[in-house]
Amino acid sequence: MRPILFVIPGLGVQVHSYGVFIFAACASALLMAAWRARREGVRPEAVYELASWLFLGGVIGARLFFFLQHPEAFHQPADFFKTWQGGNVFYGCIAGGVAGSLLYWYRRPFPFLRMCDATAPAVAIGAAVGRIGCFLNGCCDGSTCDLPWAVRFPAGSHAWARQFNAGKIAPSEPLSMPVHPTQLYSLAAALLVMSALLIFARRRDRRPGEVMAWLMILYPATRWPIEALRGDEPTAFLGMSWAQNISVLLLCGGLAMWHYTRRRGDRLHPDPTIVQNLKPTAPVAHPSRSDPGLVSPSA
Repeated sequence: MRPILFVIPGLGVQVHSYGVFIFAACASALLMAAWRARREGVRPEAVYELASWLFLGGVIGARLFFFLQHPEAFHQPADFFKTWQGGNVFYGCIAGGVAGSLLYWYRRPFPFLRMCDATAPAVAIGAAVGRIGCFLNGCCDGSTCDLPWAVRFPAGSHAWARQFNAGKIAPSEPLSMPVHPTQLYSLAAALLVMSALLIFARRRDRRPGEVMAWLMILYPATRWPIEALRGDEPTAFLGMSWAQNISVLLLCGGLAMWHYTRRRGDRLHPDPTIVQNLKPTAPVAHPSRSDPGLVSPSA
């Protein structure tokens, strides 16, 4: 655990590990989305234009969900903006990001399903990188266990404070009891989901939107059991935490989206990198306003 990554010499400004890795998560997700965009037939420029709306909505959603679940953490209005100290809910980030994306799509329409497929692996890699920040910050920790790979957090950490308040450890204890490293479980799961999505994205017989549908299926399928090992999430509904309930809903939504994309019947066009090498026999019209984000064959 290292909540303060370093202190800027001469200024005394503390740089939080969580904030650094949230920034790294956003940067890696943006680069992944731009890389995948052209292969989905979408202009990378459209990804960059969308990014500000998506990230702003994601930050607002992540903080709103956190304060709805933990109202005791809200003391003054400035607390809402202290994202670098932790307290961001991933599913809230997704909900806010989707809301921001829809607002941008309403203002400047783009090929929505293709953009979804371009951003699906990006969401997974962003989740993976962000979990490193969670581990260093000591949040999102697991319940107690005696496994060989269990970890112990120092006094003052979330795990230590929770165990102290429950009367499980003495105030003089320098470390918490061993707990599941659920942050690292989530990191490994997100990397596996990203790898599966990138492999699936290479298929030529898939339909637009299927990669996003698989993200909506695979991510909650891995998130649900990890949430069962968390030590900081209370039961909310039907014996499950908020994240587990949302995982069930997201999984159902993913199955519905997969069924919808398969019924549409329209397959992807050939890989744009191949199309670009072909010389059209007739002038190619510019993309219409309804699909301004599509890559033109002459691009």
